[in-house]
Amino acid sequence: MNATVCITGGGPAGMMLGLLLARAGVDVAVLEKHADFFRDFRGDTVHPSTLQVMDELGLLDDLLKIPHSEVRELSGRIGDDWVRVVQFDKVPGRCKFVAFMPQWDLLNFLAEHARNYSTFRLMMQTEAIDLIRQSDRVTGVRIKTAQGEDAITADLVVGCDGRHSTLRACAGLRVIDVGTPIDALWFRISKAPGDPGQTFGNIVPGGILVTLDRRDYYQCAFIIRKGGFEEMQARGIETFREDVARLAPFLRDRTGEITQWSDVKLLTVKIDRLEQWYLNGLLCIGDAAHAMSPVGGVGINLAVQDAVAAANVLAEPLRHGSVTVGHLRAVQRRREFPTKVTQWLQMEIQNQVLNRVLNARDNFPTPAPLHWLDKSAFLRRIPARIIGVGVRPEHVRSPVA
Repeated sequence: MNATVCITGGGPAGMMLGLLLARAGVDVAVLEKHADFFRDFRGDTVHPSTLQVMDELGLLDDLLKIPHSEVRELSGRIGDDWVRVVQFDKVPGRCKFVAFMPQWDLLNFLAEHARNYSTFRLMMQTEAIDLIRQSDRVTGVRIKTAQGEDAITADLVVGCDGRHSTLRACAGLRVIDVGTPIDALWFRISKAPGDPGQTFGNIVPGGILVTLDRRDYYQCAFIIRKGGFEEMQARGIETFREDVARLAPFLRDRTGEITQWSDVKLLTVKIDRLEQWYLNGLLCIGDAAHAMSPVGGVGINLAVQDAVAAANVLAEPLRHGSVTVGHLRAVQRRREFPTKVTQWLQMEIQNQVLNRVLNARDNFPTPAPLHWLDKSAFLRRIPARIIGVGVRPEHVRSPVA
């Protein structure tokens, strides 16, 4: 088999890039190793920057027909104090909110619209297991399917296969491990009438719980110290339920829904990035190029921004068979700065806020900067811009065939 572009991984970066390149008339094959996109506890935040991209593609109105919740302001509970910390009403673009929708719905939506183009192929249950090289150039991938092993040749291979990327390992690309002091435990608890609105976090000395409103239930992230899951398991599931109730008292009557540890999924938090995102014939984007912390929920949006930038740079050269290493280098140069800045901000929040809270034993006053945010809508719009739009937002400039 052959394609002009072979994209490995059907996540947000891979599906968006596949759609944009097919829209530009480039023959593209997207490989997804699973039979469907359904994976629980994936990132579900679609930020204003991604919604703006959808608007530029003429897809926003259809996207918002998918059941979702819209969050225009984020607040947090610190001890007994409620503080407002983020307000999206002045972010650029048409949408002044973050949309919470299941990631599998977003990916199915992108796949549905990409299939409108004859140059798009989505190959499910197809896993890239190795690179094919000719001299100093990557010329395709070896794949594993239900029928056995095969190969796909391509002018360009794009690795979008996540933070544990097979292709970046096969390529020998050097990974810079930024490090992180936290992990997260994901689980769900049902909603009830009278529950408080969307919260950015429930914070008490020694604990942090984020409750994301998914309309009929909460997707919860219980923040723990790096490597602390086994110790927590040893204390027992009942103790864990008590910890959840202590952090979010309004959930106390429902913590029994966490019946066993299989109801809780460990997310091993990583922050890393590739020193070089490309080889001749290969480019990595999204989590394959830079794993992000869940802080701010910006992972999907960074991946989508990478895809938009890659399509802007590569669509025309791909249409004319003239992609060079210089084009791939240009994609990294475009996206490396916002990646580094975002990772630096995530590390500062983790080290200066989250880690200190987890190590605290006594009650502490609400930090003055949070009081300032609560009192000033103008100040709340600053983190809204950083979270909702990002450091260097991308706009669709790739051609339409």
